[in-house]
Amino acid sequence: MNDLVTGATGFVGSHVARLLLARGNSVRVLVRASSDLRALDGMAVERVTGDLRDPASLPVALEGIKRVFHVAADYRLWARDPREIYASNVTGTCNLLAAARAAGVERFVYTSTVATIAVPREGALPNETTAATLEEMIGHYKRSKFLAEQEVFLAAAEGLPVVIVNPTAPVGPGDWKPTPTGKIILDFLQGKMPAYLDTGLNVVPVEDCVLGHLLAAERGRAGERYILGGRNMTLKEILDVLARVTGRSAPRFRLPNAVAMAAGFVENAFSRALGREPQIPLEGVRMARHKMFVDGSKAVRELGYQPGPVEAALERAVHWYEANGYVRPHAQHRAVHAAA
Repeated sequence: MNDLVTGATGFVGSHVARLLLARGNSVRVLVRASSDLRALDGMAVERVTGDLRDPASLPVALEGIKRVFHVAADYRLWARDPREIYASNVTGTCNLLAAARAAGVERFVYTSTVATIAVPREGALPNETTAATLEEMIGHYKRSKFLAEQEVFLAAAEGLPVVIVNPTAPVGPGDWKPTPTGKIILDFLQGKMPAYLDTGLNVVPVEDCVLGHLLAAERGRAGERYILGGRNMTLKEILDVLARVTGRSAPRFRLPNAVAMAAGFVENAFSRALGREPQIPLEGVRMARHKMFVDGSKAVRELGYQPGPVEAALERAVHWYEANGYVRPHAQHRAVHAAA
């Protein structure tokens, strides 16, 4: 099988490419000339230089391709120029959909986000049938992914064999940037989290999320979306797991959201004055006002998706950050790891 993966230099995309290779597939990846290629080290992939924002660069990348895994996204909660986020996530997706249609691909898997589904609702947890609006999307990243998802639905209605997957919050090794979820882990490891917010996420091992991409390609129904999730966890529960696997202390003080928002406004004002990226993105604080819990049972029923334990994935993430120099192992963690 000839597969194209976009976003293969990123966290989830690199795992998708690696799993496809392990299945014996021929894998081509689309990379920008400026891309950091560390995530591709050791992978026997064909690299094609191009840019989703440049339609002329896409036909070469799609030549001879049977399946597309469109994982690339500009995943930032802050940008000096928000138009960059829309250019990558919306315009770039439209360009790739058009190129895939022209190339006659047999399957197109689009990686959306649980953010287009996990909106506050009374009663049952949100799922793939939850209808959200653009006005409910907090921040440019969520809005751009919502708009892109609408374009994918339109392409499916026009006959493109496209399936949408909505990952929750993947954790595990290989989160180079890191993603906003990975930054929670790294901030904890670096002692930068003296308090926590009363919020929550659905957390999934990245390896299982990636296997869900392949299951969607093989078994998913065109025009449908599938949440690729794991376990609904409060932030406090996540931090307590990290404390157990590292020997570090979890923060005990819960910071009221109003205080966090006030601190965010002050810090953002200083950041603007200094011309730097804020350490407390206001979009992140606004998102934390509700728990992004979801019902991911559809993928289990229809795809045979079975996520594994989140605790082990968080520990794999910790080991990876330590092994790659992001943080020194805690003394107790070193002792436990040596004994194992």
